[in-house]
Amino acid sequence: MRLANKTAIITGAAQGMGGTITENLARQGADLVLAARTLKPLEEMAEKVRAMGRRAEIVPTDVTEEAQVVRLIERAREFFDGRIDILVSAAGATGPIETPVWKIEGQAFSDLLQKNVSGVFLPIKHVLPTMIEQRYGKIVTIGGASGMRGYRYRAGYSSSKWAVRGLTRTAALDVGEYNINVNVIMPGIVETPRMDKLCREKAKTRGWTYEQVYQEYVEEMALKRVTTPQDIADAAIFLASDESQNITGQEIVIDGGWAA
Repeated sequence: MRLANKTAIITGAAQGMGGTITENLARQGADLVLAARTLKPLEEMAEKVRAMGRRAEIVPTDVTEEAQVVRLIERAREFFDGRIDILVSAAGATGPIETPVWKIEGQAFSDLLQKNVSGVFLPIKHVLPTMIEQRYGKIVTIGGASGMRGYRYRAGYSSSKWAVRGLTRTAALDVGEYNINVNVIMPGIVETPRMDKLCREKAKTRGWTYEQVYQEYVEEMALKRVTTPQDIADAAIFLASDESQNITGQEIVIDGGWAA
């Protein structure tokens, strides 16, 4: 197992891409602290992890609230006897869909940046003292391919993913001397309930069918196929393992060629 005897925190741990990453972390040998806002999905995911023979602790957390993030890291330190090897920040939000810049409400824009940028920054900020002390750490953030190019009618979302990219690159420079790797996965559209919601809302706004919106995404991809959660999990495992020991401050874009 590629992560045998490693300890990991994952935010957004229970559903969508985050849920698939969680299962793969456990399958590869990591013990886990699972964080998300809603308790029931966390409990269900923890049972799956334990069924694989791994240890799992759940800590309901709103990653935009600093006091809750501090509690998450403290609980992880207790659960793991002071060591935290891996942080995967998979929590995030979609924000306004099919909305041009001049129609985005200011509060909606600010709220999305809070969730998608501060919600990545705060776990990194508070896990780093532990990783610096042990002189080892792997941090994997989840950005988006819209952080590689413009994304029409999604200014808030695209802005947040550009910011995650910048945060990741800068954090990598700050902590490289402590043997800590910080990298970002940049997914394109991924086959999850969030994609389903996105296609349905776009179809409703445009007067299109769901299939027309879905196919529009496919046609923009060089490979003509939609990314799966497993595609993202495979990259997360690579970046969380020592196979990526000399990779830091980098983006892995997994979008079928959408941002090529």
